[in-house]
Formats: sequence, C-alpha cells, structure tokens
Amino acid sequence: MQLNGQDFIIIGENVHTTRVVRRTGKLVTNNPDGLESVRYLNTNKKRRYLVIPDSIKKSQEYEEGRVKHVIIAVQAAMSGEEPHASEGIEYIRKIVQRQVDSNTDFLDVNVDEISWRLEEQKEAMRWLVQALQQMSDTPLSIDSSNSEIIEAGLEVYDSSVGRALLNSASLERVDALDLTKQYNTKVMVTAASESGMPQTPEERVTNASRMVDASNDKGIAIEDIFIDPLFFPIGVDTENGNHAFDAIRQLREKYGSDIHISGGFSNVSFQMPSRRLINDVFMILAVEAGADSGIIDPVTNNPKKALDLDRTSKAYQLTEDMLLGKDRFCRTFLRAYRKGELEG
Repeated sequence: MQLNGQDFIIIGENVHTTRVVRRTGKLVTNNPDGLESVRYLNTNKKRRYLVIPDSIKKSQEYEEGRVKHVIIAVQAAMSGEEPHASEGIEYIRKIVQRQVDSNTDFLDVNVDEISWRLEEQKEAMRWLVQALQQMSDTPLSIDSSNSEIIEAGLEVYDSSVGRALLNSASLERVDALDLTKQYNTKVMVTAASESGMPQTPEERVTNASRMVDASNDKGIAIEDIFIDPLFFPIGVDTENGNHAFDAIRQLREKYGSDIHISGGFSNVSFQMPSRRLINDVFMILAVEAGADSGIIDPVTNNPKKALDLDRTSKAYQLTEDMLLGKDRFCRTFLRAYRKGELEG
C-alpha cells in the first residue's frame, strides 16, 4: 500500500489468540438454538454463529466480559467434531478474507494463549499455518514469545507464496536469528533488552541497534529487517507517544530507507475509549516520523482512511495533543469523550 507516496507494509494482527469481543457488544448473541454465540457473516455474506463453549465460559476473561473468539474458532476447527469444526474453519476464513481484502501484506499468526502447554501450542501453530495457507497466498508473520513455537510454524510453512516474517527476535532471545537464516525468513527485531522493556527513546535505539548488528553478523540483509521500537499505552504514561516517535525518527536517521520500522500500533490505545481514533492518529504521526510498516487491524484502521482524517477537527486535535504529551493524564481527551465530542 502507498502512503504519502511511499510503500507501507501492513502486518494484519487479527489471526491472534489474544483477540477478544465484548460479551455485552453487538457481536455476542444467541443463535437460533438459544446458545450464546459470536455472530458473523461468512465469505458468502450468510449469517453464521460461532458457539461459545463451556470451557471459555469458565475462563477469567469471560467472567470479566471478554470472549476470546479466535481461540474458540481454532479449538473448534482442530477438534474435528462437527458441526463445530466446520464452523471454526469458516470463522477463521472470514477473518483472513477481511484482512486480505484490506491489502494486508502479512497475516500475523499467534497461538500462545490457546494453551499453557508447549506441545499443544506447537501443535496449534502447525495446524493454523497449514490451514491459513489453504485459505490465502498472503505470506505469514509467525509470531510467538517462544522460539520453539515459531519454529513449529516455520517447519510447515510453504514459502512458495513468499517468505515468512519471523516475529520476533530480541536481546533476550538472539537465537531466533538462527531460525531466520535456517528458514530464509524476514525478521522483526524488538527494542527489548535482556532484562526488560526500554524506558526511553535512547534505550530503544540502543537495544534495537544491537539486534540489527547481530542480524548483520548472521548475514541477514538490511532490507529483510523490521524494527519494533515497542509502543506502550498512552493511558499509562502520556510521554509514551513521544518516546515512540522519537525512537522512530532516530532509527530512520541512523539506518536510512532500506530498513523497515514497524510495531504494534494498537498498543498505544490499550484500555482507552475511542481506540479507532487514537490508533488512526498514532498511525499518521508514526508514518510522519519514519515508520513504513505497522502491525495493525487494517479492517478497522485502514491506513488510507486514516490519512483522510480532518486534521483541523476537534477530535483529531485533542487526540494528537494527547499523543504528543500535551494533555497531562489524558484529562482533556477523556473529558471530551464523556461529553460525546470524539469520533471512533
């Protein structure tokens, strides 16, 4: 996708077992048999229902009002028990098609929360990678906090459709770069240190630079490297936006145009209202700072639509001020939200 005359690489984030819908939202309802379900339209625009199983209803997330719908779909599909298996596959197919239709360059695949058992996580990753490659020829971003789970996905990945993206390598697991070489993938390197998350833009640049150096030492081409400077919620610290933009600018200046700068854009709006608006404005500012990629939901946060926002509107101005640290504790933004003055 072209943004401001430059290529922007979309890493679609929705095939991810952390994804939730609200129990009180419009997507959760009873199916014709009276069973609580997640309703959706399949690829043929037919109304379908993904039944919420008892195992999910016993979870803490469900009790707190959140339904992990991707976990339901994957577990149902893997079970082989009909009609739930077919419904699970149909639900996953719909998620994939919506992202593909929104010009996603990579589908980010993560199964970490499907189980606490490593072997079950690996099995789920193998199954899901193969299932997705039967649904679409869009390359995959194999995503996990565990290198063994990533390798499980890469073992069955068919690279004839395009090279995979390994998400991610960091100073606490530099060995993931060996998988990048072994399976000829592209790689996302993060700005995490061996002991934790960076607190300043300078720490981000230092940590990320060490990972770029380690990648170069492995013979990984600079154009195959994506840097994730790590973006944190604006509601936790109103300087988190500035930290992100400063790190992006410094990394772009240091490495020029060949390297990619990406990251989880939606992290910035975590536990805030009007998340779509916040994510859109953050995307605009991140691209202006030098980002040329993002791990985003391209369905709800379409980059081209984001660029069409009226930057003179009150909603935009309040959001930009918040992201640039001008709205201490996000008070003005939250006050405007309560008054119904924001969009999204």
